[in-house]
Amino acid sequence: MDFNVKKLASDAGVFFTRAVQFTEEKLGQAEKTELDAHLENLVARGDCTKNWTEKIFRQTEVLLQPNPSARIEEFFYEKLDKKIPLRTTNAELLGQHMLDAAKDFGPGTPYGSTLTTVGEYQKKLGGAEREFLQTSAINFLTPLRNFLEGDWRTISKERRLLENRRLDLDVCKARVKKAKLQEAKAACEGDAAPDFQETRPRNYVLSASASAWSRDFAESDSDSERKLWSEELDKSEHELRVAQTEFDRQAEVTRLLLEGISSTHVNHLRCLHEFVEAQAAYYAQCHLYMQELQKELRSANGDSVPNAFAVSPSSSGALAGPSGLSSSSLPGASPPPRPPVSPGGRESGTLKIEEVQPPATGTRKAKVLYDYDAADTSELSLLADELITVYTVPGMDPDWLVGERGNQKGKVPVTYLELLS
Repeated sequence: MDFNVKKLASDAGVFFTRAVQFTEEKLGQAEKTELDAHLENLVARGDCTKNWTEKIFRQTEVLLQPNPSARIEEFFYEKLDKKIPLRTTNAELLGQHMLDAAKDFGPGTPYGSTLTTVGEYQKKLGGAEREFLQTSAINFLTPLRNFLEGDWRTISKERRLLENRRLDLDVCKARVKKAKLQEAKAACEGDAAPDFQETRPRNYVLSASASAWSRDFAESDSDSERKLWSEELDKSEHELRVAQTEFDRQAEVTRLLLEGISSTHVNHLRCLHEFVEAQAAYYAQCHLYMQELQKELRSANGDSVPNAFAVSPSSSGALAGPSGLSSSSLPGASPPPRPPVSPGGRESGTLKIEEVQPPATGTRKAKVLYDYDAADTSELSLLADELITVYTVPGMDPDWLVGERGNQKGKVPVTYLELLS
């Protein structure tokens, strides 16, 4: 092992000097060289890019792989530079369980055959999910990881080196300033050299000789001190020029690297588009599989479960879920056709609206989905999004309800309503 004591001592001295300069700057006891405004903006932009890229990368990992144990396993495989083994998705596992259950229940039974059909489509969904995960990892996660572990590490290294060059520059500036002060101080002390002659000499000749020797010694010592500080100033100024050159060079290198963040944004934008395209393709494939599955289940179970997947027009509005997202309430949907009037409806005159009284229990609130114009005096005109009270009476057509709005009362079609309570 090549152990250089002088180099180690020199590095230790430089480190100590930088530490002292940094501490004095934090305490406000030393001047600090500031970066130019353009470079400061680039540094701030780079830090912002790094922070948000890291957050997006971590959250995308969670989205694609919610299991933290699986993420840790994949992390170790990547660090060991080994291929990550294929992992069965949850949908594929569910599909396999359904297929196994169908074998035990009997594939010829209605339940067993349905389990087989659903299980096969679940495995298809799992395959689509695996393809989406692989595509997203390659096209989106990998570029983000390469930036964080490659480009940004290089930028961080050059920024640390720039900070060290700045500290060295400020140390040299402080030395030059100190050398100038000491040189000026030595010059002032030489101009006012002390007089060593005795106030009342007993021997004129000896006193004159001693005085001359004292002046010569003082002048010689002052000249020597000025010369030393002059040499120190020249040396400090030379070191300052070298430090300034190294600082400027490192600032330029750092600036070029930080300006490359713009191309990083362009690359990440392209990767983001690819990620969205992969998501769209995945969800479209899943939607297609589910439509095919519903068709197969309708055709296979139509006789045994006739209404399992069919919604009658008369109850589509009334059976909307708690969120109110029925098919009739979607934007751009056209109003349903007017329900037919049964022989016992308004034409026969058997039901007189003015004589109908609301029941003690069974009234409900309903939201109007579409505008409705009453065909005669027995019906109630409606405006979209208004709330009315509805109820039914014995002998009334199931496609109609009695609606009340204040003092107004009349029949209203069920398909134009969304029952709330």
